[in-house]
This record gives sequence, structure tokens and C-alpha cells, in this order.
Amino acid sequence: MHTRKNQRNLTSAEKKRLVNALLKLKRSGRYDDFVSMHGHYYVSDGEDGPRVGHMTPSFFPWHRKFLLEFERALRAVDPAVSVPYWDWTTDNTPAASLWAKDFLGGSGRRGDRQAMTGPFAHASGNWNINTRVTDGKFLTRNLGRPADPVALPTKRDVAKAVSDAVYDAVPWDSTVSRGFRNKIEGWGPGGPDKWLNHNRVHRWVGGQMMGATSPNDPVFWLHHSFMDLLWIRWQKAHPRAGYLPRRKLPESDPEQGRVFSLQDPMPPWNVTPAQLLDHTKYYRYA
Repeated sequence: MHTRKNQRNLTSAEKKRLVNALLKLKRSGRYDDFVSMHGHYYVSDGEDGPRVGHMTPSFFPWHRKFLLEFERALRAVDPAVSVPYWDWTTDNTPAASLWAKDFLGGSGRRGDRQAMTGPFAHASGNWNINTRVTDGKFLTRNLGRPADPVALPTKRDVAKAVSDAVYDAVPWDSTVSRGFRNKIEGWGPGGPDKWLNHNRVHRWVGGQMMGATSPNDPVFWLHHSFMDLLWIRWQKAHPRAGYLPRRKLPESDPEQGRVFSLQDPMPPWNVTPAQLLDHTKYYRYA
């Protein structure tokens, strides 16, 4: 079993090993496979077909498996590496340690938002954006969106979501106002609350993190490692609650066939949410 650490507690050597493993995975082509997969399974409320990765109860188990498979690929490159987490309620400015030149690099320059520092800057020659929804082969960021500032979620924002003892609720989509899943995934009602928690972090980083191919930015994995940890905290806070819906939706339900219940196999791995409820068989958090 391996351990996922807070990124701020990584040693210089651990950061270097992680960066090197990411670059090797990128050179092999495997990294872009994960970017493509995430883009393929980004299905919104308004689209037809199964909705397994986003705006849906299976948001958490699907991303847990996605992160596990990515971590397995990373550890095949270097068994000493795991995916750290970024607690954006604490490390909440562009000056935080994860944006340093020896780790993820910083924000994008004015104009085209191209990231110019760190090992994932296009100028370093190691990180072409090959799978994307917009033009441009370079990594882009706009940390904090200075021209129209957005703040990262606070500990209070997270606590409010974690305090909800219901996992998810009808209609199991981005419009539901009850339940931990959507409160933390962050599809809000509009106005200043349009983007909350998880979604607000994507918008705060900006650039590639704004779209369906958001894993193009390596910070995606650190963000979702923290989201996974928040799910664990919710489980511990509400031990008698659980994943919903527990049973397959009836044919009379308009979301039947689109929403994955506890025992429904999730593509592309054919594993159920039930099989992913317990993280302790795979890893632990420091």
C-alpha cells in the first residue's frame, strides 16, 4: 500500500521524482491516453447517453478509479511515486509551493496565458498539448483570474458540503440542491454561487483546467487527490450514510440508463461504485 502526501510536505527529491515520472509518462504517450479518456467521459446533463464521470452520483467512484489507474501507470515508471494532494483551502494563492519553478510552474503570461515557468512549460520542450478542445500546443493557466478575480473555496465552504448527511438526491444531476456530491462537485444555482468547490478550483486555475481535457494540466491529479480525500472525510463524518442511488433506477425514471447505481458497472473498467467505496485496500493519506 502506498501513501498520498500533502504536496506541501514533499521533499525536493520527491517532487523531482514525481515530475520525472510525469514527463516519462508523457513521452510514452500514456499520459495523453488519460487526457483523452477524461474528455470522452465528460458528458453533461444536456447530452444524450450515460453520464458516469460528471454531474452525477458516480463522480466520486469514477474519479477514484481514474486516479488509481493513472497512479498505477506512474508507479510503473517509478514505484516510489504516488499522487500528492493539493489542499486548496490552505495553499490558496499563486505563491503557494506547488506553483514553484521546481514543481508545477506558475501562471500564464498575459495575452495567450502560456505557462512560462517550470517543467511543464512549452518552452522547456517536454509538454506538448496534443489532446485538446482549443488551438495551441502549450499549457495555459490564469491563476486567480486577475482581470476578474475568483477566490479558491474556503474551509467553511468545504465544511458546509461535508456536513450534508445525504450523498446525492433526485434528479441526480447538476441541478440538485441537496447532497454532498453536488455541493462539493460545485454546480451551483447561478450568480456568485454558480461555481462552487471543485468547479471553482478548475476556474481559479484557468487555462486547460477549464475544459473536458483538464488533465492536460498536471495539477488536475493533485486537485482530484484532494477531492478523493474529501469523500473519505464525508464517509467518516456520516458512517451510516452511503452511496446513492443504491438500486438501479426504474424505467419510469428519465435518468434510467444515464445514472449509475451502487451495483452498476462503470465504463470503461466495468467496476461498480460498490467496489470503490473503501480506499484502504489501495492507499492511505498522510
